[in-house]
Amino acid sequence: MSTVTSVNPYSGEEIASFKTHTKSEISEILESANERFLSWRTTSFSERKKLMLAAASELKKNKKEYAGMMTQEIGKPITQSLAEVEKCAWVCEFYANEAENQLANELIETDAQKSYTSYEPLGVVLAVMPWNYPFWQVFRFAAPALMAGNIGVLKHASNVFGSALNIEKVFTRAGFPEHCFTTLLAKSDAVEAIIENPIVKAVTLTGSGPAGAAVAATAGQHIKKSVLELGGNNALVVLEDCDIDATVATCVQARYQNTGQSCIAGKRLLVAEGIADMFTEKLVQQVRELKSGDPLDESTYIGTMAREDLAEELEEQINQSVAKGAKLLLGGKRQGAYLEPTILSEVTPEMTVFKEETFGPALSITTFKTVDEAIALSNNSKFGLGVSVFSQDISAIEKLVYKFDEGAVFVNELVKSDPRLPFGGIKASGYGRELSKHGIQEFMNRKTVYIK
Repeated sequence: MSTVTSVNPYSGEEIASFKTHTKSEISEILESANERFLSWRTTSFSERKKLMLAAASELKKNKKEYAGMMTQEIGKPITQSLAEVEKCAWVCEFYANEAENQLANELIETDAQKSYTSYEPLGVVLAVMPWNYPFWQVFRFAAPALMAGNIGVLKHASNVFGSALNIEKVFTRAGFPEHCFTTLLAKSDAVEAIIENPIVKAVTLTGSGPAGAAVAATAGQHIKKSVLELGGNNALVVLEDCDIDATVATCVQARYQNTGQSCIAGKRLLVAEGIADMFTEKLVQQVRELKSGDPLDESTYIGTMAREDLAEELEEQINQSVAKGAKLLLGGKRQGAYLEPTILSEVTPEMTVFKEETFGPALSITTFKTVDEAIALSNNSKFGLGVSVFSQDISAIEKLVYKFDEGAVFVNELVKSDPRLPFGGIKASGYGRELSKHGIQEFMNRKTVYIK
């Protein structure tokens, strides 16, 4: 057992201290979760729906309580924390209403009298989740998992244990049976043993590449299903015929919401040479007007980063790129965990801010001459989570969608997760899908039934 102290990155004040679970306590929690699964999987969709809708109501009712903890723990602006809780209510409502149809038996005509595929829950599923969207990342796993008849066990990031316990509280307050969803207060070094436990039937992780590789290796060694949603280095591809004002506004949101701490943020701005000067001027002006300050102030758009070491890392990436010739147009200065909204131009593919994922409020600008060059620049990344393309010639862009090596292509919109659409990446951005019917079916036994 050890103690984890949560610190407010804006004020530097200690929020709370948490005692981590011991190995024996973790084993007991997993055993209780497995015992619950035996009865939970026999419940009807209508029973689960009633409880999941109650969870949605609980999120809406006490959103200020849940959002406030998020803002304290990671410095997320309060209006964005509130929006995150509301989005979690949406995903609960979506799966409450859709799960039964998404998991209905699929009849298949063969020479049998009757043959079909049925979808049956696997059991206890471990979720290893990050701090940047402490509620949403969890609920987009938990809502489909519980509606499918699985049991959720959460190992959250150590700096958001308060939010992790609040998520468990949501399901308790909604009336879910005990042990349907449980939070493990554990550090990263405990994950391997948890995955190895035979009670755990599958694991989903959202996080860094090294963390994903470690989880995948352990799951693979024990022949367990895994889903990985890892990093991203999304491009914002701005073509010459775009609606400039609308595109600038979308690009600002795509990069700077959540203080830029998002795997699906637009990190590399690729803009056509013919409009680059005008576009950049408008962009700099809008970013300059973003209000930084106290995350609890409703007018704040840019908060602190979640930890000072994360701000230091991004500052170093910026400085390395400037040393190689990038031009600093805006920002670049750091004070503690706060880093000014930053824009770099004249960025080339050899520079750190182009090659590496920048997890914070820094945007790099690279120009291109042709659409083919833009696509090549976009694909010039080990990641493949998503891309945004801006153009008024929709039919022309649709014909080019297949050329982007990404899990998602958004036209005239920022890349975002939506309960109705599958979410996930390729290449170093991971494998498997969350959300939509594809997400709920990830942790199911697709059972073939043949009756002669």
